[in-house]
Amino acid sequence: MQIGGLQKLSLIDYPGKLACTVFLVGCPFRCPWCYNPRMVLPERIQEQPEMPIKDFFAFLKKRKGALDGVVLGGGEPTINPELIDLCRAIRKMGYNIKLDTNGSNPSMLKNLIKNNLLDYVAMDVKAPKEKYLMAIGLGDRLAGLGETRSKIWGDKILENVQESIDFLKQNNNVDYEFRTTVVPGILTREDIFKIARWISPTKKYFLQDFQSGDTVDAKFEYKKPYERENLLEILRLIQPFFETCELRAD
Repeated sequence: MQIGGLQKLSLIDYPGKLACTVFLVGCPFRCPWCYNPRMVLPERIQEQPEMPIKDFFAFLKKRKGALDGVVLGGGEPTINPELIDLCRAIRKMGYNIKLDTNGSNPSMLKNLIKNNLLDYVAMDVKAPKEKYLMAIGLGDRLAGLGETRSKIWGDKILENVQESIDFLKQNNNVDYEFRTTVVPGILTREDIFKIARWISPTKKYFLQDFQSGDTVDAKFEYKKPYERENLLEILRLIQPFFETCELRAD
């Protein structure tokens, strides 16, 4: 497990709490608009200085009492088998723990929650089912495996995402939210409606505004986000599906 970065203070990443955010390297997806390419792309990971885990825990020890929680981001944290031990050590220090995940590893998600190692989960729902593989940047990659293997792997990815969604909705042991980054060229208004119908009913769903910059696919580096008025219009139409449905900056 490699720590690729640490945001020492965040007022927005963990709802209602002062938190730090630790970024774990590696991800099975290649979402073209992802703004953490140095956490995702093997050829870019080497650009990211690694933080020794002992330094991370030294920071947590120093900030005990000043911070409420730790956000585990990435990349995709659940690809790391050592994540359970990491959470146990953080929990032992008295911190609340929030996980940011794409839902690709429902087995790890279940283990963390069943062992009381998470307090909050934010799961990204990237697209409606029929556009999922394209949205996560794996459509062409899987197609190169051949029709049969492509379908097997594609179906498995969607099964894992669905399993994670269902588990979060059915459990009563952890607070959670679903969220979608509304990316021009990837998602349309109708796509957001489809996602809302897919995951509802559920308590909390957030739309996130796309932010351009250093992205996995350079084509998105200067892409303009949707006008805020358009996002607010979409938001008003899907709000009846959820108890809480809001727009937040990505």
